[in-house]
Formats: sequence, structure tokens, C-alpha cells
Amino acid sequence: MPDLDRRHFFGAAAATFAASQLGLLAFPRRLEAMTEPRIETPTDVARQTGSASDIRPFRVSFPEEQLTELRRRVKATRWPERETVTDDTQGVQLATMQALASYWADSYDWRKVEARLNSFPNFITNIDGLDIHFIHVKSKEKNALPLIITHGWPGSVIEQLKIIDPLTNPTKYGGNAADAFDVVIPSIPGYGFSGKPTAPGWNPVRIAKAWTTLMGNLGYTKFVAQGGDWGNAISEVMALQSPPGLLGISTNMAATVPPDLDAALFAGKPKPAGLSADESRAWDQLSFFYKNGLGYANEMSLRPQTLYGIADSPVGLAAWILDHDDASEKLIARVFAGAHEGLSRDDILDNITMYWLTNTAVSSARLYWDTSHTLPPGGFFTVRNVQLPVAVTVFPDEIYAAPRTWAEKAYPKMIYYNKFPKGGHFAAWEQPEFFVGAMRDGFRSLRKA
Repeated sequence: MPDLDRRHFFGAAAATFAASQLGLLAFPRRLEAMTEPRIETPTDVARQTGSASDIRPFRVSFPEEQLTELRRRVKATRWPERETVTDDTQGVQLATMQALASYWADSYDWRKVEARLNSFPNFITNIDGLDIHFIHVKSKEKNALPLIITHGWPGSVIEQLKIIDPLTNPTKYGGNAADAFDVVIPSIPGYGFSGKPTAPGWNPVRIAKAWTTLMGNLGYTKFVAQGGDWGNAISEVMALQSPPGLLGISTNMAATVPPDLDAALFAGKPKPAGLSADESRAWDQLSFFYKNGLGYANEMSLRPQTLYGIADSPVGLAAWILDHDDASEKLIARVFAGAHEGLSRDDILDNITMYWLTNTAVSSARLYWDTSHTLPPGGFFTVRNVQLPVAVTVFPDEIYAAPRTWAEKAYPKMIYYNKFPKGGHFAAWEQPEFFVGAMRDGFRSLRKA
């Protein structure tokens, strides 16, 4: 890969402390200088070490003893005292965690989601020395558009299970045959059933190259990419690498913040005059996140190996995952208090249990450290000068809802922008109908290619 001026990735942004603490993105000077990782899979059932084109079926299966031990550990939790405030300003509230633990230990059934995972074609392949797990579902419709979808943290392929059939079988869900996709959903290295890197270097740049290799190995010469959270970072890096087959990308956590505003936000400066209503709300959301929401990212960027507690305690892991962002944490608290939301109690515990059974609490956290220590610093939400076509979906309770005005400047070839009335960080999981509609509408103009 040629060396690229940092301005092509970050616009004119100077590196900020916010970027380094979020553990984020830029291009290394020389990819070939990166250390090659050894092969390690998260479970014995996923040990495949073939060539890059060696794709083998994979089936999810955990022994009953592991589920019994999980329930025992949940029941044996040593609880702290209740928070000294009446809200969640000190973190996930004790009542929420005890309700979650009670359901997890006595009512939750992992086997249901295990069966659902196995209802889709799962595979393992070896790319660049590491085992990569992915779900691959082909549409029966002619000329389906290949789409690779990438999750983030604290997510997994479980986030995307609700959207697979509507995307691949659109006529069953009110769509047209011409809107069909072939869907590829990989697990990020260190997450889920993918291998765990044993040496530094598996950052978004390397993952983006691996995803392009994966799509080529599957026989796709033209495809599109989608992601939120780390999935957006990886998709935008793919766009910057601009492989010949990539037609465009879609994002539900766009990087659109003007560099000067991002620097002012993190420095705690007053809100500038002249912002529109949407821009002002985005400023407020980002200001809150920078002041109150960076704790998990700081620790994972700086000292992920210290997080032994979330590898040893299921309830500790659950609390760490719940406290990702304010809106998601509040939604999950409402769910365990009995409310009906876009996510159910089972949805939430499916994902947390995946992290527990695969023992990926710490290996997934290393993505933050790896990125901040193997790439030059840069802002997660700042403009990266993506020149390929971009479809932008905006959900109001995301960490920040990207205003159209910022998106138009960030993506000169923006082909779609839609702001939905409901939804947050886990868009495909929480609001699958909105998400599927956005994929159909957002990528429709690229199908002629």
C-alpha cells in the first residue's frame, strides 16, 4: 500500500487527546513492517489453519458444563452496595444489574440463539495468518448486491441476525427482488468466533484489507460495505484504501465532525454561535460523551490487559458492556425494569453470553489498544476525506446524530441521507426495519455498477 498523507484520512485535523483515548485511526507508514500474529481461535471447535482461500463450514456448539458454570458464577456474584444517588450518574445501577443477573441465572436460554446462529451458513477461513469467522448468506434473487457488514464493540454478529433474511429475501418482507443482497457478516479479530491476535497489528487498516481479501475469496468482484462503531471505522478505511471492487459504503455512525469543532469539544470550550438546531444537538451529544462517556475507551486504549475482572466475572462483564453509551444503557435499564423496547432481555444477554463463552472480553478490548499504539492518532468522529459514494443513516440516540450539513461536507459523494425517528447505537439490532430500508434505498443507485 502506498504511504498516504494523513490529511487524506483526517482532513486537516490535528491529532487530539480524544483520538488517542478512543484508540483510533490512521494509516501506518508501512503495513509490511507490522508483526504477523500467530493463529489462535477462541474455541477448539474453530481451529482452522488453511490458506487464505480455504473456507470451511463452522458450527456453534458449547458444552452444557460451560452454561452450568456460567449460571453458578452469576449466582455467586458478590454485590457492592447500592449507588448513593437516585440515577445512573455513578454507573449502571444495582437494581438493573440484579434484575439482569436474576434473569440470566434462572430464565435465560443460550441454546435458542445458538440454534439461530446455526440456522445460517457459518464459516471459518484463514486470512493473513488469522482465523476469521463469518456468516455468508446468498440471496436466491438474480443480481443480488454483495454486502459486507461489520459490527463494533461491544457488539458481535448477533447484532445483525435480525436483518439477514430481510436483506437476502426482500420480497418476503415487502421489498422488491431488485433490492436483494448477498450478506457477509464477519467477526472482527479478537471477537466472537474469529481468532485472537497474539501480536500487535490487527487494527482497522489491516482488518479492512482482510475484508477485501475475504470478499475476493468469496468470488465477489463488486461489493458494498456497511458498519457502525468500529464497523464504520473499518468501512471508511476500506473506502480510503479504495480496492477496485468496492462500490461504496454505508454508515450508521458517521465520521462528520469538522476538525475545529471536534478539538473545541474535547477541550471543553463553549458552544460556538451560528450552529443549526441539528448541529447544536450534535454538539451537546458529543460534549456529554467526551465529558462522561470515555471511561471504557480510556481503559481499553491504555491498559486492556488489566481488565481481568470482566474475564472472570459474568456480572462484571455485563456491567462493562451495558455502560457503553448513555442512551443504550438507559434503554437496557428500562428493558430489565419491564419495558418493551427495540431490544429484549434475551437480545441483550445473547450478546453478553457470546462474549462470556468465547472468552473475548479482553481480546476484543485490545482493538482499542492496538489501534492507538500501532497507528498515528486521529479523531474517531472527525472527517477522513472519503471519496467513494457514502450512504448515511442517522439514529437519534447514537453517540451523536450526524447533521446533514456536516455529512454533506464530510462525504462529497454522499448518495443518501436519512434521519430516522427512533434508534440508537445498535441500529440493526434495535430497529431492523429502519435499517433494512436504509440499506435498500441507500445502495440502490450503485446497483447498475
